[in-house]
Amino acid sequence: MEKAERNVWREAKLDCLGLMMWRPSLLLLLLLLRRGTQGKPSPDAGPHGQGRVHQAAPLSEAPHDDAHGNFQYDHEAFLGREVAKEFDQLSPEESRARLGRIVDRMDRAGDGDGWVSLAELRAWIAHTQQRHIRDSVSAAWNTYDTNRDGRVGWEELRNATYGHYEPGEEFHDVEDAETYKKMLARDERRFRVADQDGDSMATREELTAFLHPEEFPHMRDIVIAETLEDLDKNKDGYVQVEEYIADLYSAEPGEEEPAWVRTEREQFRDFRDLNKDGRLDGSEVGHWVLPPAQDQPLVEANHLLHESDTDKDGRLSKAEILSNWNMFVGSQATNYGEDLTRHHDEL
Repeated sequence: MEKAERNVWREAKLDCLGLMMWRPSLLLLLLLLRRGTQGKPSPDAGPHGQGRVHQAAPLSEAPHDDAHGNFQYDHEAFLGREVAKEFDQLSPEESRARLGRIVDRMDRAGDGDGWVSLAELRAWIAHTQQRHIRDSVSAAWNTYDTNRDGRVGWEELRNATYGHYEPGEEFHDVEDAETYKKMLARDERRFRVADQDGDSMATREELTAFLHPEEFPHMRDIVIAETLEDLDKNKDGYVQVEEYIADLYSAEPGEEEPAWVRTEREQFRDFRDLNKDGRLDGSEVGHWVLPPAQDQPLVEANHLLHESDTDKDGRLSKAEILSNWNMFVGSQATNYGEDLTRHHDEL
């Protein structure tokens, strides 16, 4: 492959693959190099620092208004938003039938004792809420699993992302070779952490951890390390307030600092710097970018169990769930029976 063709191919590959995942390891430095400095919020960090913060998305944007017979929040929490829309096109009979199959699946995924426990209900809700992540990994899988053996080796991922090079010739045809070498080393480090069994081959679960590290507790330290590396320009192991601000905003000469930047300085002082020593260590960076969150699937599972457990034995029978089917999946649409555009293999 000619040098020009290889460079065009590599940059297109990085852009395409990088947009499907949380990947500062591949994109952050390139974006900074390409866009230069401007007197505005950084496009990489996002206005007011939210681009780096990984907060759990709400289970639904609908109001939780069961008291008035509006169960849309429960539907979207239990089914996921897209599947909930499709259930709205079903007749009550079909909704109940599919709910019955979901109940069987929830029990099989747990202890298979014929009942749905709180833990099984919570696991199902968490599973549905992660569907978009699983879909993104499935979309990328064939790009990475080039030998079609059902696993993704580090060499496969490396070559699919950066291109093929002979040993010792990595990025010899690239002007900013050192930048690419740093990104490659960073990705390999993340891959080794995601590869929990250490066989240099990623299962779907391990590749998901690589592509979406913020979703996995065992990847927390690597997310923190990468964030520190991005922000800690003087390499003292901490994020100073000016380094924190520089990630959000770069001023033009003579430009007055906007009010929102002054607010961010206050946020740094009052809420980010927990021990008040004027800088952020790894623990404080973790508290910022991966903040503690309420276990939303557990809250919703408790709610559904409380509303459906008619005999108050702390678990749900299939009959109890089906008798309260409209809270779980009930359709509020009037155009029942429309053709669906997506197959429900899982349901």
